[in-house]
Amino acid sequence: MMDARATGISATGVSVLHMAAGLGAGLVDAEELASRTLRSVQECDDPAIFTCLTEARALREARAAARRLREGRGRGPLDGVPVAWKDLFDLAGLPTTAGSRVLETAAPAAADAPVVARLAAAGMVCIGRTNMTEFAYSGIGLNPHYGTPRNPHGKDEPRAPGGSSSGAAVAVARGLVPVAIGSDTGGSVRVPAAFCGVVGHKTSTGRYPIPGAFPLAPTLDTVGTFVRTVADAVLVDAALCGRVAPTIARGSLAGQRLIVPRNVVFDDAEPAVVANFEAALTRLSAAGAVIERLMVPLFDTVQSLTATRGAITAAEAFALHAERVQGEAAARMDRRVVRRIRGGGAISTPDYITLRQERRRIIAELVATYGPGAIFAFPTTPHVAPRIAPLEADDDLFSRINLRTLRNTMLGNFLDWCGVSLPSGTDADGMPTALLLSGMPGADEPLLALALAAEEIVRGES
Repeated sequence: MMDARATGISATGVSVLHMAAGLGAGLVDAEELASRTLRSVQECDDPAIFTCLTEARALREARAAARRLREGRGRGPLDGVPVAWKDLFDLAGLPTTAGSRVLETAAPAAADAPVVARLAAAGMVCIGRTNMTEFAYSGIGLNPHYGTPRNPHGKDEPRAPGGSSSGAAVAVARGLVPVAIGSDTGGSVRVPAAFCGVVGHKTSTGRYPIPGAFPLAPTLDTVGTFVRTVADAVLVDAALCGRVAPTIARGSLAGQRLIVPRNVVFDDAEPAVVANFEAALTRLSAAGAVIERLMVPLFDTVQSLTATRGAITAAEAFALHAERVQGEAAARMDRRVVRRIRGGGAISTPDYITLRQERRRIIAELVATYGPGAIFAFPTTPHVAPRIAPLEADDDLFSRINLRTLRNTMLGNFLDWCGVSLPSGTDADGMPTALLLSGMPGADEPLLALALAAEEIVRGES
């Protein structure tokens, strides 16, 4: 049996497909791969990426995968591939802490979350839990309890990783694992994927089961993946849907309509973000895509509604955490998270009901106006990953930047869109920018098919 190092298949910078091919061909042993992955995490110069490693479980699962693969009875293409989980998914035998010290003494989970169980059934090896914003309530990714994972592209000074799935994005960007699973309520997969230069897939409601994931706002909570390529996202998507293999075929850009909104999503956008987006659009157009630049009045409606009535996330987060933020636990929580959650207490029951009703109406109107197959394209975030130091020093600045960071992605959560964030280049400091493709509710498969066709073009590789 060849050593992993001899094949270039290791825990560092390798796609799921590449790693799976090596495992399936017998070029690398699953148990050795798990050991190398665990060592890579333990020896990493950023201890804030993971909150815990599940070493005994990883080696047990890897040993079983290695035996199956040697005997020619692998469970599928993901058998033996390492995976990391955001620190809000239940892992049997461990407390689910959701990035908070407050939950460290919680009872251990009696069973894996269903999504965890599905990837375990596919043979994937659970490496551990990745860091996150406390209770998943920020798009920046800071955590004063477990440390803030460093954005691997921040060469001048520490840059934000994006949140709330901060550690998951950094773990994939640094090549510690080929895939990590996160959650997305307002942008928590797509934003850190954009900031860290990896692919992020946010699902529409119901694509994967959500029970066993510590909630932020159940109306909007979805599960998503961080990977190096769209093909990897397709492979993991199949397993999370309970399938052995994908059924998604590569789409075509020829004649594909891409709607580029002219309002909201470009407000206060940095020049490099816009320049890289426009360059990607030009390449997509040359490949056959039909670009339509339109005003989308319903975007303004959503913004006006949340400005006057409040946010669904804020209302539901307050309902979940009211006792914590109004009691002694607040002193042991991130002050910025406490401030945001307390703000949700000002949203009245009539306003919350109106938000829910209007959301259903707006989603239906959007589908009727643009069609169930409509694909929207705009920058994932209006700016690159910001420097951490100013945000740590000024809570008001943090709040302003956090809202700007999440502005574009929050639209997709309100509208129940699925989305794929694709790296689109870098700015002058080498910080990644990203293009977001979004599809209508339930359109995950056609969206992933299109993203397969668009990825290299958006990256400027084709």
